[in-house]
Amino acid sequence: MPQPDKCWGVSCWAGTGIQLQCGGGQWAEPGPEPGPALPTGRVKERAVSSRMDTNGGLPAIGSRRDLHIWITENLRMVPVPERAYGNFFEEHCYIVLHSLKATSGAPKDLHYWVGKEAGVEAQGTAGSFVQHLQETLGGATVQHREAQGHESACFRSYFRPGIIYRKGGLASALKHVETNVYNIQRLLHIRAGKHVSASEGLALTRSLQNRERGGRAQIGVVDDEAEATDLMQIMEAVLGCRVGNLHTAMPSKSTDQLQKANVRLYHVYEKGKDVVIQELATCPLAQDLLQKEDCYILDQGGFKIYVWQGCMTSLQEKKAAFSRALGFIQAKGYPSYTNVEVVDEGAESAAFKQLFRSWSGEQRKNKHLRGMDKLLQVKLDVGKLHSHPELAAQLRMVDDGSGKVEVWYIQDSCRQPVDPTHHGQLCAGNCYLVLYTYQKMGLVQYILYLWQGLQAAAHEIKALKGNAEELDLQYHGALVQEHVTMGSEPPHFLTIFQGQLVIFQGSAGHNGKGQPASATRLFHVRGTDSYNTWTLEVPARASALNSNDIFLLATAGLCYLWFGKGCSGDQREMARTVVTVISRKDKEMVLEGQEPPHFWEALGGRAPYPSSKRLPEDVSDFQPRLFECSIQTGSLVLTEVVFFSQEDLDKYDVMLLDTWEEIFLWLGAAASEWKQEAVAWGREYLKTHPAGRSLATPIVLVKQGHEPPTFTGWFHMWDPYKWTNNQSYEEVVEGGLGAVSAISEITAEVNNFRLSRWPSNGRAGPLALSALKGSKDSSENELELGPKAGSGSSSPGSVASGSLPREQLRHQAVEDLPEGVDPAHKESYLSDSDFQEIFGKSKEEFYSMAKWRQQQEKKQLGFF
Repeated sequence: MPQPDKCWGVSCWAGTGIQLQCGGGQWAEPGPEPGPALPTGRVKERAVSSRMDTNGGLPAIGSRRDLHIWITENLRMVPVPERAYGNFFEEHCYIVLHSLKATSGAPKDLHYWVGKEAGVEAQGTAGSFVQHLQETLGGATVQHREAQGHESACFRSYFRPGIIYRKGGLASALKHVETNVYNIQRLLHIRAGKHVSASEGLALTRSLQNRERGGRAQIGVVDDEAEATDLMQIMEAVLGCRVGNLHTAMPSKSTDQLQKANVRLYHVYEKGKDVVIQELATCPLAQDLLQKEDCYILDQGGFKIYVWQGCMTSLQEKKAAFSRALGFIQAKGYPSYTNVEVVDEGAESAAFKQLFRSWSGEQRKNKHLRGMDKLLQVKLDVGKLHSHPELAAQLRMVDDGSGKVEVWYIQDSCRQPVDPTHHGQLCAGNCYLVLYTYQKMGLVQYILYLWQGLQAAAHEIKALKGNAEELDLQYHGALVQEHVTMGSEPPHFLTIFQGQLVIFQGSAGHNGKGQPASATRLFHVRGTDSYNTWTLEVPARASALNSNDIFLLATAGLCYLWFGKGCSGDQREMARTVVTVISRKDKEMVLEGQEPPHFWEALGGRAPYPSSKRLPEDVSDFQPRLFECSIQTGSLVLTEVVFFSQEDLDKYDVMLLDTWEEIFLWLGAAASEWKQEAVAWGREYLKTHPAGRSLATPIVLVKQGHEPPTFTGWFHMWDPYKWTNNQSYEEVVEGGLGAVSAISEITAEVNNFRLSRWPSNGRAGPLALSALKGSKDSSENELELGPKAGSGSSSPGSVASGSLPREQLRHQAVEDLPEGVDPAHKESYLSDSDFQEIFGKSKEEFYSMAKWRQQQEKKQLGFF
C-alpha cells in the first residue's frame, strides 16, 4: 500500500541452522571476531527486495523465460550456477542474458552489471564480452548497463525473491552458494523501492532457506521483541546487544513522473574526428525523427539514457554506443550510475516506444486487422470471450452487450433514473451513471460507467463520483468503475446501446429527454455496426459536414438524411436505424452533390468542409505496462514491473496497468483507503506522460477479486481462485514455518551458555556455533483427477457421464437427482459442450486442478 514519506526496513540474519527475521529493527554492524570463532568471517550484506514470489524458490523464470549469468573472474567470464542467481559480489562485474522462450523474433535483453567495488580490468573484460555476445546474438538484442543499487526494473524482474549484494569476491575463497556449510553467518539489510511488507521479507528468507540451506534451516519471526524473548536471546547471542536507538525510517530517493516526462532527443554524428551530439526535439516525439542511417541519444530527464541505432548504422558506431552514452552522462553531470539502454531498430523495448506519440509497425497493423476479424466472428459467442480473456482484453469487450442496463443522470447532486426508452440518449451538459450487469461462468459481474459530458459543470462531475461511491457501497464493493469522457467511449459502452447511442447538445430535463432546442439541428452519424456506431449533435452549419460520413439534418418541416460520397453500404444501413431515435418525421435521402436549395438554406449557406478520403486509423505498437504506485515526499512515483504476472499484484498495493487505450487502476484488498486518490493518479500519469497522451483516455478502477476479463486478459496466466483461500501473513507464520520445537531446542542450548565468560564486547564465542541446528520438512499438494471409470457409488441403474441435461443437475439437492447420479460428481454427467459453457474449460482441465479449487468452483456454479 502506498505510504507517504515512509519506508519500512527488515533486518534478516541468515545463520547456519536458523534464520531470523526482525520487523522494523536495525542491528549494529558486527565488528571483527576475536580468534577463530567465525572461520568464514561475518559479512554484512544487503538484500534489495524486488517483487516477491511467494514460493520462495528460484527466480520466476518458468517455462516462458530463459536466464543465463556469467561473472568476471581472473579476466575471464565464468558461468554462475543457477541456484546462485540473485547473488552479486561487489568486486565483480556480471553479464546477464534474458530471453522469452517460444517467442519467435522477440528481442533478448543483455545486461552488463557493475559492482561498486569492481576494478577497471573487470569492467573492461565484461565490456568486451558483452560486445562479443552482442555480435553473436545478432541485432534483436537490447543492451543495458546496470550499476549496483540502481538496477533497472527489467533487471530486477528476473530475481523475484530479491537481489543480494555480497562483500568481497570469488578470489577471497567465497563461493556463490554454500549449501552444505554450517558455519556461515550473514546479516542482511532488506530494502525496496517502497515499503517492504512482512510477506515480502518472509519470501526472501524462505528463498535463502531453500536455495542456500537446502531447506534444513529453521525460520524464526520476530514481530514483537517483548513477546519473542527466546528468538531475541538467540539473535543477541550471535550479534551482541543492540547499540543505540533504532534509526528513523527514511524514504528512498525516487524519480517522480514530472522528471520522467522531460524527454529530449539528440542526434549523434561524427564531424571530422569529433563526435557531435545535437539536440533535435523534445516531447512529444514523433517516430519519423529516427532515421535508419543514424544514431540517437534519448535523455529521459536524467532518469535513463537510451541509445537508438538505425539498421544502417556502421559496426564501429554500434561498438561505441556505451562509451558515447557514458560521455553524455558525464557531460550532463548526471550520476555515474545512471541507467543506459542501447536499442537497435526493430528491437525497441516497450518503455522506449512509449516515449513517442505513436509507434507503428506492419506486424501490429496486421494484428489489429486480425483482431477486428475476430470481433466479427465472436459476436454471438460470449463463452469464447470468457474462456479466452486475452481476446476480451484485445477487443475491450467483456461480452456482446446483451446484459442488463440501468441509467441515471445527475441533477442537483442526486442521481435521477432515465426511462429505458431513452437509455441511449445522453446530453453533453450532463453526467450519467450506466450500470451494466452480466454473467461470467454463472457469476454475476458489474461494470459502472461514469460518463462525463464535455459541457458538464464542475459540481455535477463531483456529484457523479459521490453517487458512484454510493452505488458501490450498495453492491458491497463489487462494481468495476470505468471513467468515460464524451467522445472517447470504449467499444463495450457503444455495444450496450446496440449502436443507437445519440449525444445531444445541452442538458437533460427531469424526464431524461433533451431540453428545448432550435428548430434546425444537425447530427453526425459514424459507424458500420452495432459495436462501433455513435451519433453526435454538431453545429448546424455546412462546415461540419464530412464526405466520409452520414448526417441527419432536422428542420421544422422536414428531415434530410445526407450521404457523403465516401460512406459505405454498412454505414447507410446503420444510419437508417439510428435516425428513427432522433426523429419520427419522414426523411428525404440526399446524396452529396445533389442537395436541394432548402438543404443549404437550413445550414446558413454553402461552406467548405472535409472531402478527402479518410486515412485508416494509426494503430500503435504498444505493449501493456504494469506499474506499482506510491507517494513519496508528496509526489507520485511509479515503479515499473517488467514481465509482469498475477504474482505481482499484492493486496497492499495500488497498481497501474497501461494498455494504451485504457488505464486500469488495481486496488489490493488492503489498499481501499487509496480508492479516491487512485483515479487522480491515473489522470496525473496521463498528464505527465512524455508521449502527450489524451486526458480523455478511459480510466478503469478494479478491486481485488472483481477483475473483468478485459483486465485479466493482459496477464499470461490468471487464477481466479488465487485469493480465495490465500493465507494471511499471520497464518503463514503460525502454520507454515515448521518446527517450533526445534527453535525451542536451540533456545535451550543457548540458555546453557555461560554468558559471563563471553568477551566484554558482547560477541558470541565459538560455542555459539554448536547451538545452531536445523531440520528438514516437506509438503505436498493434493490433486483430484476426477471420477474414474467404474469408481464411486455406481449401481446397475447408474447413468453414464455426459448424458444428462444441466437442468437436472445444477442447484439440485441429493434427493432430487436422477437415479444413479453420484452427488459428489454431479458435474461429470454434463455433456462436454455444456461443461465447457458453464465452467469455461474442458473436463480434462477442470480435473487437473487442485481439489480445493474444484470444490470452490462447483460451489459457485451450483454443482456442490
